Formats: sequence, C-alpha cells, structure tokens
Amino acid sequence: MKAVASVIMNRVNTPVGEYARVSQGGNIRNILFQTGQFDCATENLYGSYNPQNIYNMNPTDEHYYIADWALSGNRLSNAGECLWYLNPYKPNCNPTFPANGSGSFHTRIVNHCFYEPTSLYENT
Repeated sequence: MKAVASVIMNRVNTPVGEYARVSQGGNIRNILFQTGQFDCATENLYGSYNPQNIYNMNPTDEHYYIADWALSGNRLSNAGECLWYLNPYKPNCNPTFPANGSGSFHTRIVNHCFYEPTSLYENT
C-alpha cells in the first residue's frame, strides 16, 4: 500500500508531462479520479458494477496511517520516482510500461511491477 501511495504522490508532484497537467499544481483528487487510472476509483469497470470501489470500502487505521504517511512527504524508497504500477499476472515484468515507452521497469514489489519515467514521459 505504501508503494501505491508513493506512486500517487509522485504523480501529484511531478513537474512535467501528463500528470503535471492532470494534477494542476498538486490536486490529489484529480490524480485519483483520472479516467482509466485506478480501478478502485470507478463504480463501473468493463461494463459491470465494480463492487471493490472506494465507495464500498471501510478504511482501517492502517489506511489512514498510510495516507497520512504519504501526505507528510514520505515515499517508499524502493518505489523510487515511479509513476506507474501494475500487476501483470505473470512472473516477469515487461521492460516498459505504458505501451508508449514512457516508463521503464524499476522494481517488482510482491505481485506488482513499478515503472519510472523515461525521457519520453516529458512529451506526454
């Protein structure tokens, strides 16, 4: 969860590219609710109701702790400056993500692959 929070805050704070425009100077809400980015932020997914959306969740103390941790400027060091993550549902991570090559593989944390921006990201 800390790695995902790190990615979100990296997007909020990046000075260039798509996420800089989306966050409009640091708006976390814009990052979280950007269409197609976080499945938990949508009520409908692939044409069906998504029961695992944030409106159905009951946050625990751990969730609040991680949110406060990230909002205070903390980042998980092995998540680096990553702007993307995904679960590839396979043992290996692709060398680049997204498909436009704007991210390169940085690390794998449990089942998720994390990607840092390449020089192509600035033009997104």
